[in-house]
Parts: sequence; structure tokens; C-alpha cells
Amino acid sequence: MQRINTPELLDSDACSARGVERSLQDLCRMNRWFGGVATTYFMVNRVVAATGARRLSLLEVAAGFGEAPKTTARRLSRQGVALDITMLDRARSHLRNGSRAVVADALALPFRDAAFDVVSCNLFAHHIEPHQLAQFVSDALRVSRCAVLINDLIRHPLHLALVYAGFPLMRARISRLDGVASVRRAYVPEEIRQILSASFSSESPPRLELSRHYLFRMGVIVWKPGASSAEKT
Repeated sequence: MQRINTPELLDSDACSARGVERSLQDLCRMNRWFGGVATTYFMVNRVVAATGARRLSLLEVAAGFGEAPKTTARRLSRQGVALDITMLDRARSHLRNGSRAVVADALALPFRDAAFDVVSCNLFAHHIEPHQLAQFVSDALRVSRCAVLINDLIRHPLHLALVYAGFPLMRARISRLDGVASVRRAYVPEEIRQILSASFSSESPPRLELSRHYLFRMGVIVWKPGASSAEKT
């Protein structure tokens, strides 16, 4: 199945406020039910295990309502681990009121070096082209102290069929159209590996850790070269 980069409605400014709200609510449910939350939790837990940290700061890029990191934070709190989340999105209307939030461009992160322990994104990578993905990861590594986490879809014909079958679960027309476009423009794990491996110097490339998850989800952990363990508290 060839990648087709079809624009998504939620990326435009043509959606009504109500349409945006309903579509983001759909995304929250899809993340809870179909592997999005579980994938983020798995990767953040890997960072916790690797660093021994009891508190981590996390920047969620293209955050939307932030269902995956927020649910992950609640689960980690039961393990005695605190996750401090900052949300970033291109549009204020995409962010939940009450969140620690920043409106900014995901490809030009407005933060100092090593500002967060972890930079994470969920359902963002497939929105950008390979050179932009490499640019994003490079900048996210600059901003992070430990790792960059990519949670995204895997392109597959069966996945596309499941999206069509799931139309009745999606309340917003935007969600149905964007769901099809998302699978068509998604990457497969080996493509992500090739894009990122080719974009860094061979002298000190970051270590990549790829995993496959429930219902065509993938997790990619890009470990920051030379990063020390987060401070244990």
C-alpha cells in the first residue's frame, strides 16, 4: 500500500469550532479504545524504567485534548511517578482549557535546549513529510533531555478497512474523512527507521527503539545521544 499524502480537514482553518470539538472528542475515544493511550503509556514507562526517575516533564506536541499523556499521567501516579505535562498545538481551539498549554509551530519548538525530559507526539508524524519528520525529531531531541517519543498509525490495507468499518463510532464527519486520510498517509516502522537513520551523523546517531502495538499502532523511542539519566527523586 503506497503512501498517499492527502490533506486532513483538521489541519486546515476551514472547520467550525463545533466540528473541531467533536472531531477531537472522537480522537480521544479512538485513543482510549484502540491503542493510542496504551502505546504512549508503554513508551513513557520505558523511559521511567531506563532512567529510574520518579518525576518527568513531558512536552506533548500537536497535543489536541491530550488524552494519551493525561491518561498516562494518571496511571503513572499510581506507581508513584509524577508526569508534568505541557501541551503544544498550532491552534488554541485544539487545546483543552485548564491545561498548561502553548500555541506554537511543532516544527519550530519555542523552548530552550533540554527544557523537558521527554518530547512526545501522538498522531502527528503522519501529517508531515519525511524531511519534516527528520527536522521535527532533530529539534525535539534538542529540547529533550532523555528521549523523543513518536506514537502513530501503521499504514496497511486492513487498517484502512477497519477505519471504514468504524465510521459508526465517529460522531464528526471530519473524523471519518480524516481517519481515511490518516491511514493513507501514515508510515510503516521501517520507513520511520530509514528516515531517521539517514538524517543523523554516523558518528553519534541516536538509538532507535521501535515497537508495534494493538490495532496498527507503532511506538518509536529516539534516545538522546549522551543523555544522562533523569534525576531520581
